[in-house]
Amino acid sequence: MPKEITLANAKLITPDGVQRGHLVMADGLIKNLGNGVFPKDHEDMDGDYLLPGLVELHTDNLEKHLMPRPEVYWPEPGAALEAHDAQIAAAGITTVFDSLCVGEPVDKGRRVMLELSIRAMKEAAGLRADHKTHLRCEVGDPEMWDMFRQAAEMTNLGLVSLMDHTPGQRQWRDPAAYKAYHQKKCSDAEFGQMARLLAEQRDRFAPAQTEKVASFCRAKKLPLASHDDTLPAHIEEAKKCGVSISEFPTTLEAAKAAAEAGLAVAMGAPNLVRGGSHSGNVSALEVAQSGYLDCLSSDYVPASLLYGAWLLHQKAEWDIARAIKTAAENPARHSGLTDRGKLEPGLRADVVRAGVINNRPVIKSVWAAGRLVF
Repeated sequence: MPKEITLANAKLITPDGVQRGHLVMADGLIKNLGNGVFPKDHEDMDGDYLLPGLVELHTDNLEKHLMPRPEVYWPEPGAALEAHDAQIAAAGITTVFDSLCVGEPVDKGRRVMLELSIRAMKEAAGLRADHKTHLRCEVGDPEMWDMFRQAAEMTNLGLVSLMDHTPGQRQWRDPAAYKAYHQKKCSDAEFGQMARLLAEQRDRFAPAQTEKVASFCRAKKLPLASHDDTLPAHIEEAKKCGVSISEFPTTLEAAKAAAEAGLAVAMGAPNLVRGGSHSGNVSALEVAQSGYLDCLSSDYVPASLLYGAWLLHQKAEWDIARAIKTAAENPARHSGLTDRGKLEPGLRADVVRAGVINNRPVIKSVWAAGRLVF
């Protein structure tokens, strides 16, 4: 890697706006931003945008590579993570919190997926992005806490979230939707019996396990998120646990309550790109236009993160600097990462070059800590 790299003739997206100029990287850090006459030795960006490397708080994209078809597990978990990493880097994401489900009362295959994910993180090599883990805790699963303790010790843990997918509330307010998604083949009677069992387990195990996870995060100073908040009461519960991020609130009412309570509101970028939620929840655009949106997440489509921010600029009529913050500076700050997410001297040289083709952003190059990775 050259000691110093200058990227010139670019539109730099900084926290304060867009400026025409150049950026200098050295020793993995941003050394300088400038404008005016271009330096003699430089790489010409031909007027393209330079923006900070994106920060992804919640993606289960790794699972697609570990299990490319239903019940078909890839035999080399490390190679699966390397393929996932390449896709992440090509999407302009230089910091990624890989989401691992800890507990799932209905699908015991989740334990296999968790074990494979941990193996993948040990075996992968030559990664482009900075990978951290986001442990998603299904608090009603009786085995969750034991699984969580093991996973927390064996991964580069950076974020934890509390989930409750019991049918009849939050994301699955409509039990019929839950059945259609998870249990298509079971009879109504079988589904009713299963739903009652899940509710009983949740009532029995969730309170104590929630407190254990919250106490762990307080002790380790880890950010804690809630998931699929639907009612203001869910936000009140989250605040009591020390939650600082509300992931994917399902209603505008919950997003408003979260914002007013001081929680960062994170919505799915695929929701923006598709024009609405695939499961009938509140649209990310409506949350943004109401002034409650802080962070975007690519969730299940890495390429949606930058495009989602671009759509905030176009459809919500946010200035482009504010829109890019939802995919870089804001997620970095809310996850406790103070050394990245902005184009500023002294921060990590995580930089994305993007042009605009057919009215959408197209990533041309990506540098992570000053190293060209795409």
